[in-house]
Amino acid sequence: MTLHNKVRQARTQLGLTQSELGVKVSVTRQTVAFIEKGEFAPSVALALRLAKALNTPINELFWLEETAQ
Repeated sequence: MTLHNKVRQARTQLGLTQSELGVKVSVTRQTVAFIEKGEFAPSVALALRLAKALNTPINELFWLEETAQ
């Protein structure tokens, strides 16, 4: 599962809107939408805030699965 799917899944499981998550991590709803579309890669500081707001360990949220060669 990709980062943007993990963020969207964790957000919806908590029952948060994009706007509510944005407020929790100090970004706009549009920034959350861009992250969830895979169009914006969060900084390390934002990644930490996202993991905390989503009650998800950072390594679980941002662990990228290896693809088979």
